[in-house]
Amino acid sequence: MLRSLKELENYQISATDGQIGHIRDFYFDDDAWAVRYIVVDTGNWLVGREVLISPISVQYSGWAERTMPVCITREQVRNSPGIDTDKPVSRQHEEQYLGFYGYPYYWGGAGMWGEGPYPYALVPGYAGGRVDRVEHERELEAYLRDERVRHRNDDPHLRSCNAVAGYRVHANDGDLGHVAGFLVDDETWAIHHVIVDTSNWWLGHKVLIAPRWIRNVQWADRTVSVDLSRDSIRNAPPYDATVEWSQDQDQLLYHHFGRSGYWARSPLAGSVS
Repeated sequence: MLRSLKELENYQISATDGQIGHIRDFYFDDDAWAVRYIVVDTGNWLVGREVLISPISVQYSGWAERTMPVCITREQVRNSPGIDTDKPVSRQHEEQYLGFYGYPYYWGGAGMWGEGPYPYALVPGYAGGRVDRVEHERELEAYLRDERVRHRNDDPHLRSCNAVAGYRVHANDGDLGHVAGFLVDDETWAIHHVIVDTSNWWLGHKVLIAPRWIRNVQWADRTVSVDLSRDSIRNAPPYDATVEWSQDQDQLLYHHFGRSGYWARSPLAGSVS
């Protein structure tokens, strides 16, 4: 199911033993276009502190009553590595965070999440029944050591969704509008669509753009260039936030732009600079 990240803001995060706080923002990977962390405001519980929650921890249960359950404890969150959410998240920060929870690194594999498409597959023991703890920790230590060597020079590109909202969007033949939000798959946490508000040109008109149609992103200039014309976007099926976006609508959207859909092959992100 596709969900608007803006609508998920202020959802409560529920640990196995109580509430942690509410969602304030998301960090996404601008290479794979996947949400890697949920930024949680802990409110009066841990005064003045925001924490990161990985989608690896999220338990899908319909998220009723604007609550997102996670398979970690409040004590784990309290003792988790601190991070300044107003500054870029480094690979070293990620290593400390994932190592603290005993999660494998999501980078380096062939899939969006390690070797697979789903973050919950990285939970220790998943799909493997009971796992000997000592053996698991030994294997995990060796794995993390090898991954640390392989990716010691990586430069991660994690972006704040709230910060990117408002970026100007350019079509092949002129200005188009601005980024108004994102639609994310609630199982893979892949960003399927960028919501573009074209109201400066066509009043009240919002459209969806797939990341694979993005030609490049100029982070310094706060602009997104898409490989589409203004007319094709103006005549595209409009996006209505009050109506759940379906795969049938997706097929109409991709057909309109003459593009193959993600159901035919994996989506590819545009280049960044």
